[in-house]
Amino acid sequence: MGSVGLKLGVAVLTMGTRPKELAELLASVEMQTVPAAKVVVVAQGCPLPELPVWVEGVELAENLGVTGGRNVALEQLRDVDVVIDLDDDGLLVADDVFARIESQYEADPRLGVVSFRIADETGLTQRRHVPRLRAGDPMRGGEVTSFLGGGHALSTRMLRQVGGWPDAFFFAHEETDLAWRALDAGWRVLYVPELLLQHPRTSPTRHAFFYRVNARNRVYLARRHLPALLVPVYLGVWVALTVARTRNASGLKAWFSGFAEGWRTPCGRRRPMRWRTVWTMTRLGRPPII
Repeated sequence: MGSVGLKLGVAVLTMGTRPKELAELLASVEMQTVPAAKVVVVAQGCPLPELPVWVEGVELAENLGVTGGRNVALEQLRDVDVVIDLDDDGLLVADDVFARIESQYEADPRLGVVSFRIADETGLTQRRHVPRLRAGDPMRGGEVTSFLGGGHALSTRMLRQVGGWPDAFFFAHEETDLAWRALDAGWRVLYVPELLLQHPRTSPTRHAFFYRVNARNRVYLARRHLPALLVPVYLGVWVALTVARTRNASGLKAWFSGFAEGWRTPCGRRRPMRWRTVWTMTRLGRPPII
């Protein structure tokens, strides 16, 4: 597969539990009017499923998490211009998704991240899948301060400048970590709702360790990226919100366990964002305190 414009690469992680969905996703990748130059499937601690001949497979001995697996995929896609990450149970309904992505990046050299819209088979987009605070209208696109892990595109020029996925996170808030670094380096993060990834409706709490890593990685974000004055504000807001929202006693206990873990475990290099970036995020509607 090849492209005459920008070179697009596709990365898909799998744990071997969704072979039918993965096959359907890859078929929807193959039908794109602008083809990918390279497609990589990373098997996380499981045997590689049967793949089309045009797909490169990487089999890992253990599950490295979303962050570790995607970093392995990035190593295989170093020679492309844009990396497109897709969940293995997602589906590209339209055949012009890659063409639209190519146009977006060709039009703006400072475009770092493009976030898809995620909707289920009925067309419903969950509130948590709109990457801004005012989530009432999922069809309102524009610049944002984070993006959706299930479907997005990344400039490899940006990645070479700001780095890849934060390995320590494993899962949860890794998109926010990358988005904050991109914004601080002057790159734009864009939510484009016309780019649809169809995805089954899910809840993050389906993962048993969700509460723990959610809290731990909130602390990691603050420790890695926030100016010192904002660290207690950001974490205080999230403690209050979690206590108010969580009705599951065991979940709340796990959350505070993860919160403590976030302080005592290494999370990578601290590099506080500039106050100019704080203002940029505030202007975009989401200051880095919530």
